[in-house]
This record gives sequence, structure tokens and C-alpha cells, in this order.
Amino acid sequence: MRKYGLPFLVILVFVLGGLWFWASRPDVAKLPFEAVTGTHPVIGEPRAQVYPTINVAKAVGWSQGGMPTAAAGLKVNAFASGLDHPRWLYRLPNGDVLVAETNSPPRHVPGIQGFVESWLMKEAGAAVPSANRITLLRDTNGDGVADVKTPLITGLNSPLGMALVGDMLYIADTDALVRVPYKTGDTHITAKPEVVARYPGGGQHWARGLSASADGKSLFVSIGSSTNIADDGIDAEANRACIMEVDLTRKTSRIYASGLRNPQGMVIDPKTQRLWTVVNERDMLGSDLAPDYLTAVELGDYFGWPYSYWGGYADKRVQPERPDLLQYAKRPDFALGAHAAPLGLALAADAKLGGAFGYGVFVGEHGSWNRVPASGYKVVYVPFGDNGFPAKDAKPVDVLTGFLNKDGKAQGRPVGVITNAGGALLVADDVGNMIWRVSAGSAG
Repeated sequence: MRKYGLPFLVILVFVLGGLWFWASRPDVAKLPFEAVTGTHPVIGEPRAQVYPTINVAKAVGWSQGGMPTAAAGLKVNAFASGLDHPRWLYRLPNGDVLVAETNSPPRHVPGIQGFVESWLMKEAGAAVPSANRITLLRDTNGDGVADVKTPLITGLNSPLGMALVGDMLYIADTDALVRVPYKTGDTHITAKPEVVARYPGGGQHWARGLSASADGKSLFVSIGSSTNIADDGIDAEANRACIMEVDLTRKTSRIYASGLRNPQGMVIDPKTQRLWTVVNERDMLGSDLAPDYLTAVELGDYFGWPYSYWGGYADKRVQPERPDLLQYAKRPDFALGAHAAPLGLALAADAKLGGAFGYGVFVGEHGSWNRVPASGYKVVYVPFGDNGFPAKDAKPVDVLTGFLNKDGKAQGRPVGVITNAGGALLVADDVGNMIWRVSAGSAG
């Protein structure tokens, strides 16, 4: 057994005591969660923190037969199980479903910060190594359960987003957009991925979303910031906190929109041709700030990060300040609440879940780690109006809940969401290692 000297033990006691003191004095929300949602959320006074609130929902997984709870008029079943940290989903034209089994690349954060980050990830069920695999799921008899589960492609680098354009399957690794040939019905791909474009990888926000443009000539890649508020300087955030557009013919790229701290899921509404994304906002301003959001994105848009949030509220922690940029910071379209961690995004256009879910989007909220009380840990629906934007008085509607048990522990955490060929909603659960299927009809 390794022996530790007195200085090490003194330091360890000091660190653990400090962590206990910090965790025992969390910032508590002063506003109802719903107040910080919708088109006109309440933006309260910031409560800047030297240390973040820690309120991690410890990952425990599902008990035998356990499952989340679907909204009234809907039912849920396990579409696939036994996966390895499934994060993202993509539906192929023949109805096959791809799932990215993935996680952060190895992180080497020194000192106390690294110790705390490692502990947080372990508690949240995010400390497992990345499988670096995309698996194909197929329901051959239409009973709502995948009876084929096979690795489609392996050896990737923390992959997330996927998009099929023509006969090429594009995959967003953490540091590069790659592609491989694909033909309908393929169940295994051995071709070496071809690099189409490179971009910064890793960091605090490693996952890269992907969406094809309406004309199929380019791909949008969502790239999160490396730190919370450019903690290592703004130069270290070059080509991050943005949506990048990659021209597939020229293999060139440009910044399509910027100032987005951590954009994830993206979709294009075929009715309006607008690109939509969900964004995780900054931490350590208290349990009521800043609201995560859903927003339409146009070429040249700037959303304020790191200097401001919600269309012009200056973050005084970021130095030097940039008051000259406040007038250019676009206000997002719809607040999803503070620290809910929206990741997955899917249009309801081809869902068959009833009239209450006719025109809008589904959002997979991974859940907070630094809010009291906890937020997120569910799938919600945001209804759109006839103008193609969230309805003026709309609030997020719960679709799938129950991911936290009565003790506040995480049985699962929802991530990617898509609709399948039959109009059901599929939800990736990276703690339960499941894919859940939500369909119309009351649970039996």
C-alpha cells in the first residue's frame, strides 16, 4: 500500500474540507424555474460565484423494469438497451437508426480544478471512456423494439453529429468533420474516414452537432467554447463558441454565427428554411442565470458570449469588457430555463404523437449539475406559431420525465432526440444506456 506523508494528508484534509464548505453553501434559486423560460424570461440580478454551486444528481441507472414517465396520452418503451453511453441519434432514409456511443476525449486538467472535474463527471455518470463507435439499430418487424444492433463504424474520435448527404455519411468527431461512403442497407463500414474539415477539439465542450443545409451543399457544425467565459483568454477560443458552415464541394469553412457558448443540436425547419439550435449558457452567476435557450440562427449572427447574455446583459466578470459589442448581441428566441443543459433537438413535423405536438420542436435536456433545485432531466416540447417562431405565451411542455428518482438521483439523462420512421420519438439516455421510444396511446 502506498504511504503518504503528513504534508500530503494536511493538504488533502484542507481540500476536502474546503469542498465540503463550498458544497454546503450552494446558491439557491430565488425565481420559479418557469419564470426563466419562454419568449420573455425574467432576467434577475447576477450572483457571481467564486466557486460554483454543486448539486450533482448522482447517476444510479434504472432498476429492473424502470423507465421514464410519458406525458398524458403518450406511452414509452425501451427501443434499445445495453448500449455504451449513447449520446446522439440519426435516422437513415430506410428507417435504420444510428446511435453515437461516445464521450469526452481524455482530459488532463491539473490541480484542484482537475480533481473537482473528475469527481463531478464520475458522480454524473460521465467518466466512462468513449466507445468511439456508431451503432446501427433496426426494427425489422415493426414492434417498436430494435432487434438488430450492430457496430456500423468504429475507431472514431469522440463522434456526435451525423448527416447523410448523397452517398456519403458525414460524422462530426470532436476535432474534425469526416465522411465515409454509405449505401442503403449497409450494416458495417470499413472505409477509412476522409477528413473534410478540421476545427478545435476537446475542451470543456467537446461534442459537435451536425446538420445539413436545405440544399445539401454545406453542413453546419456546432462547436462549443473551451471554457466557461473565455477563462484562458479570448484568443484560446478561436473558432469556438460558434456554428461553422462547411462547403462540401470546396472543403472550405467559415463562421456562420458566433457568440454561442455551447450550441448542440441543430435542425432546419422545412417550412421556413430557418436553422435552429439549442445553446447551453454560462455558469457561476447563480441558480437563476443565465437562461439556456432555443434560437433561430442566420448568417452573421452574434449572441454575445462571453461578454454578454440574453441579448445585451453584460457579464462583468469578463475582462476587459466590450461595451461596444452589446448593441450587436442578438436576443435568443426562447428561454429554456437556467442550467437545464439542452442538447438534443428534433422537429415535430413528422411526429405522430397527437395534435398537441403538431408544429414545434422537441428538446432533450441533459440536466443541471450546479442549480438548486435541479433543472432539466427531461424532454420538453416547444410549440411554434404560424409565423415559424415559438408562440408568444408558450412555455416548455413536459413530454418525458421521471429521469430523477424520489431521492434526486439520476436513473437516466436524456440527450439526443429524433423521430423515427413511424412517427414515434426516440430519446438517447447516456446514463441508463438506453434508447427510449415515445409513441401515441396511454401507457398500459
